[in-house]
Amino acid sequence: MVRAKDKILEQIKSPADLRKMAPEKLSEVCDELREYIIDEVSANPGHLGASLGVVELTVALHYVYNTPYDLLVWDVGHQAYGHKILTGRRENFHTNRKLNGISGFPKRDESEYDTFGVGHSSTSISAALGMAIAAGLKNENDRKIVAVIGDGAMTGGMAFEALNNAGASKSDLLVILNDNNMAIDPNTGVIGQYLMNISKSGTYNKVKKDVWEGLGKLDGFGKKTRKFIQKNQHALKNMLLTENNLFEAFDFRYFGPIDGHDLEYLTEALNDLKDIPGPKLLHIVTKKGKGFSHAEMNQTKFHAPGLFDKNTGEILSCGCQVNKAPKFQNVFGETLVELAEKNEKIVGITPAMPTGCSMNLMLEKMPHRAFDVGIAEQHAVTFSAGLATQGIVPFCNIYSTFMQRAYDQLVHDVATQNLHVVFCLDRGGLVGEDGPTHHGVFDIAYMRAVPNMIVSAPMDETELRNLMYTAQLDEINQPFSIRYPRGCGIKKDWKMPFEKIEIGKGRQLSEGNDVAILTIGKTGIHAQMAIKSLNDKNISAAHYDLRFVKPLDETMLDEIFEKYDYILTVEDGVIKGGFGSAVLEFMAEKGYSAHVKVLGVPDRFIEHGTPDQLYKICGIDEDGIIAAVMKMMGR
Repeated sequence: MVRAKDKILEQIKSPADLRKMAPEKLSEVCDELREYIIDEVSANPGHLGASLGVVELTVALHYVYNTPYDLLVWDVGHQAYGHKILTGRRENFHTNRKLNGISGFPKRDESEYDTFGVGHSSTSISAALGMAIAAGLKNENDRKIVAVIGDGAMTGGMAFEALNNAGASKSDLLVILNDNNMAIDPNTGVIGQYLMNISKSGTYNKVKKDVWEGLGKLDGFGKKTRKFIQKNQHALKNMLLTENNLFEAFDFRYFGPIDGHDLEYLTEALNDLKDIPGPKLLHIVTKKGKGFSHAEMNQTKFHAPGLFDKNTGEILSCGCQVNKAPKFQNVFGETLVELAEKNEKIVGITPAMPTGCSMNLMLEKMPHRAFDVGIAEQHAVTFSAGLATQGIVPFCNIYSTFMQRAYDQLVHDVATQNLHVVFCLDRGGLVGEDGPTHHGVFDIAYMRAVPNMIVSAPMDETELRNLMYTAQLDEINQPFSIRYPRGCGIKKDWKMPFEKIEIGKGRQLSEGNDVAILTIGKTGIHAQMAIKSLNDKNISAAHYDLRFVKPLDETMLDEIFEKYDYILTVEDGVIKGGFGSAVLEFMAEKGYSAHVKVLGVPDRFIEHGTPDQLYKICGIDEDGIIAAVMKMMGR
């Protein structure tokens, strides 16, 4: 997209072009870059607020550092839209998050400027430390490594593990803490409060700034003294101040906080920090959504707003919302509150996704029984386990793809102790434009591998309610997993009276004589549509919604294998080790013989695109199911 008003931006084909510009031109680059992001994201949905907040930082980094030789690692990759635009992808940015277009996150095979693939949070310091040590091993002593961590990622424990290692290593590494006091929702916990206290405290940073700037005005003496301070900062700090600093306790030299939107001062600070060896941290304070008033005033809504009117800020509804079909996440949120009102033992837990998973509904109504633990999935799971040991029933809501980060805790802390924790895995299956880092396609396989775990998936909203109701009953004294998809469902009248579901019991939704189609979760909706078309082709197909992957409904499977020669399984998870694999294992153990075809996500990472496009690519949409049945039956 080339626009006449992008007078400066269109001249920048790479950061080398940016570095040729006079410093006074950089503010114009920021203005055009911010406007460009707003224009594009309003028409092509993506992550907005985070990238708007780091426009000045992005320009300053690529202006000061010799990228791509110097390495920038972005934490929480949705900060990186400006980075992508300045690194040769402006003209292709309209394809952002579209099928066969550029990724919404930094991706190594997309650009040499994307040094590390990032879709999950709190990884930048670890990765950057690896790069810094590698540079030392290769004698690349002039190479600079910068990690930009923000949007709540400092609440993740892995970030502190990396700080601990980096401080001890003494590697030449700069960590930039982009402090906007936000993840998707406002940060929780003492780290956010600590950073806020630093930002408001004048003593420590005022002394450092005044001494530094004062010495800088003393010509030769000042410059020499600055170098002396760089080498002896810790000793001088102790002479001047008694106040301690968390990051300096990790043996990082701490600088800041400074205004992350003051481009001139930010550029000067980065230039100064290039000459300081060892691990150091620059604390900048920014505003998420900066430069777009609607995003500044409603930072959570404009984290990833979907389509919106850039003039009025109005969020434009998707089609399913117009048709009043609810989002699965909202069904979860409303149902959890309803159940918690009846069962005082229920609590809700989320790792920094209260709005994304609708746990915010319980946080608002029952703040003493709902917990946002920050971007800390491992802690969320073991915290849930601790609650469960005392008879509490935790509903631990974690996106399927993020649950991977706490797999050891799920196995070791919950399942081995057979604790009654209810795992609600939002965004199960192919989630669409966020791509491979966010597709929740592994949970069926990794959950069913764990002893004691009940593994279930509802086909519709009413089934989600009933599974949640069943999972909290006292008689369910073991781990219980419920996975459900992103986005809107199909039922307008979903709030029906609760019904207990028998564990491991499937249901037959349609009868047929030629082929049995076995589904789990959302794929049952596609199967129902396919069966109508198959009937028109004179193929009589039965539909079985198994509901549980573990335990399987063996009684139902016995009936199916005794009746049908052709059986098709359909899932929106990986084929390897998934639902279809479970059915094949059952067939082998029982000695049955049948033509079984397994449809699901193939053994590769699926790129980004709309959910409909990705279901078609994987062959698990209506057309794919029809084609598989026709081929299997030789039609």
